[in-house]
Amino acid sequence: MIPTWVQLAYLVAAIFFIVALKGLSSPRTARRGNLIGAAGAVIATAVVFAERDLDHVLPILVAVAVGSLVGVVGAQRVQMTQMPQLVALFNGVGGGAAALVALLELVELSERGSVADVAGFDLVATAFTIFIGSLSFSGSLVTFAKLQELMTTRPVLFPGLPVAFGGSLLAAIAVSVLLVINPALWPGVVVAVLGLILGVLLVLPVGGADVPIVISLLNAFTGLSVAAGGYVLGNTLLLVAGTLVGAAGTFLTRMMASAMGRSLANTLFGALKGGSTLGAGEASDRPVRSTGPEDVAILLGYAQRVIIVPGYGLAVAQAQHTLRELVDVLIERGVQVDYAIHPVAGRMPGHMNVLLAEAQVPYEQLKEMDEINGDFKQADVALVVGANDVVNPAARTTPGAPIYGMPILNADEAQQVVFMKRSMRPGFAGIENELLFNPQTNLLFGDAKQTMSKLLNAVKSL
Repeated sequence: MIPTWVQLAYLVAAIFFIVALKGLSSPRTARRGNLIGAAGAVIATAVVFAERDLDHVLPILVAVAVGSLVGVVGAQRVQMTQMPQLVALFNGVGGGAAALVALLELVELSERGSVADVAGFDLVATAFTIFIGSLSFSGSLVTFAKLQELMTTRPVLFPGLPVAFGGSLLAAIAVSVLLVINPALWPGVVVAVLGLILGVLLVLPVGGADVPIVISLLNAFTGLSVAAGGYVLGNTLLLVAGTLVGAAGTFLTRMMASAMGRSLANTLFGALKGGSTLGAGEASDRPVRSTGPEDVAILLGYAQRVIIVPGYGLAVAQAQHTLRELVDVLIERGVQVDYAIHPVAGRMPGHMNVLLAEAQVPYEQLKEMDEINGDFKQADVALVVGANDVVNPAARTTPGAPIYGMPILNADEAQQVVFMKRSMRPGFAGIENELLFNPQTNLLFGDAKQTMSKLLNAVKSL
């Protein structure tokens, strides 16, 4: 019988997790939500140490200390541009941990000789945890490698990939059924191996702008595996926390796929028939209009309405603080300035919101795509900083384009467009951006941080 105080403590921790999730729904409350969620995790961990008579306490404490040290160092050293990779890595570790816990439960039951006495549904949950957790672990590692550019970000295809994927999936289901019918450790290990293989095969064909959606999907998988693991362990708090993560990840995946204007199936398997966000990845030699900081300063300084479109290039250059200073100067001159945030800008959901929040940009200046898209027609200048695919008119006008059908920010409807780019290299989707060649578009080449500093000084001197 679980003591009453333990149940109450778990209830408090579960409430903390729910409140934290609600806080994460808005940039204004996200920081507080993170702290509340961390407090809930601390409560849950402390209760386990206080309530249970644990074996191997010293190795557990060493593992906690090492994990805490890695977390602290990672939080301090990881750049904002690397945050998506860190999220993918942490997500994979969560799925792998859930799979290992389920395997260890099988080992413990085997040593007690009581595996055959376990209820059938418990074994179903065990097989599910091992399979989904392993899949999430390996899939997240491949996603990490793509984002870190340890491997190509383009879809990786090979002859027979659909057959390999389908065969591995059927084999995993068959062995999982065997595990439920005839419980033993070896089927669990086989299910884990098949899950690892399927995770790799699932993510390899994904490329370009689809990667943020897969991060969200694998996050949902990890949550589901943790929830199933909570059922196996009889731990209600794990069940609640995993369900929250799984549900939130599922909703976010659907929202991200909708923001891309494509189905989840097309996101995952579109490359097999040439339908993913896959392009040639080569720079164009078509003529464009280039400009300098002084000319752009005049455009911005004497405009009435400016809309800024941030993207991954802004994060790479770490120019968000200089951009905020520029916006502050423009506002002092009476210019109305807003930031247009595309749902899949950057390399993960909410990447731009976090990046700009780090620079202390007021939340009311951050406008989501649906809220601001109709305002571009009234904008004197659309300043695109490091974004690419999310403003590419090919998504609307070119049926053969890999991103065709993806909702984009209507930057091409502004009176003037200033496109800050390092080079003519295509974006993450690997295709040319037709906006670069529009008559009203001026390109300001150079490193975003250096160019932004020159632009800031030029505006100040007006």
